[in-house]
Amino acid sequence: MSQNAGVTGVAGAAPDGEPRQDGAPDGVDTARVVYGCMALGGSWGPDPYRPADVDQAEAVIEAALESGISVFDHADIYSRGKAEAVFGEVLSRTPGLRERVTLQTKCGIRLADGDRPGRYDLRAATIRQRVEESLGRLRTDVIDVLLLHRPDPLADAEEVAGALTSLRRQGLVRGFGVSNMSAAQIAALQAHLDFPLVVNQLEMSLDRRDWVEDGVLVNTAAAAGNGFPTGTLEYCRAHDVRLQAWGALAQGRFTGRQETEEQHATARLVRALAEAKGTTPETVVLWWLQRHPARIAPVVGTGRPERIRACRDAARREPDLSHDEWYDLWLTARGAPLP
Repeated sequence: MSQNAGVTGVAGAAPDGEPRQDGAPDGVDTARVVYGCMALGGSWGPDPYRPADVDQAEAVIEAALESGISVFDHADIYSRGKAEAVFGEVLSRTPGLRERVTLQTKCGIRLADGDRPGRYDLRAATIRQRVEESLGRLRTDVIDVLLLHRPDPLADAEEVAGALTSLRRQGLVRGFGVSNMSAAQIAALQAHLDFPLVVNQLEMSLDRRDWVEDGVLVNTAAAAGNGFPTGTLEYCRAHDVRLQAWGALAQGRFTGRQETEEQHATARLVRALAEAKGTTPETVVLWWLQRHPARIAPVVGTGRPERIRACRDAARREPDLSHDEWYDLWLTARGAPLP
């Protein structure tokens, strides 16, 4: 990438910089795979980022774009802001790059500070402050999508909605969504908004399967212990809230490191399917999510460019899993028959 100064435009912006009327920024709704930037920026300590951290961010961005991934997911807390900062440095020195990417970031978590423990904070003033800080670190004029990172029990839905509406009217944020929230929590916030929430990001993978188990454990004793908020998938599908799956590669439990008998068996099946279909094990693991009719967009969070490239077919091809193959993966990972 060039070392020259770049620009701070927005990918897919509507004429005159106005948000699209449906509230869904271009790129987010159509993305097959999202890159999660949590691994960027170096350590989570107070030390500044290094030139090597900027080089890593540049290599990661290149690998993602080469693989067909153009939505980049941040959070203000990732590496204590340094993930956004190194990404912003790459943007600033690479002409035209901002127009090729969709920037998504999150706010709402406050890390531990001295003797004060970590907590959640969705007060209006805090949301605005965090957005302004993210804009500065990312060196851009607008965030394409802002997600509320975690539910804050003290948040007032009307106050939060007012803050989001103000940011949208000022052109600082184009679209909004949530992360780790249930259908009821989304509906409570949506009731105070004149534009739709467009994303809900949840932990979902072949290893973290409570989201799919929720749909089949109805009227069984096991349902009470499942934990996933019932009806959330159905709500998101009915209201066009795009589901994004963080932790989608399951920390390599089916593509590199296995810990249980079920994981070993599933990894063998993943490898066999990858070989038969001429792709990579990483792609098969992501295809399992994408094959679900909820249109799940996996978030890939590895900091290794070669592993990003191993996800290329998930970003560029329709999921090549039959009905039976999808169930084979699920039941092998589940390690028990369905009810």
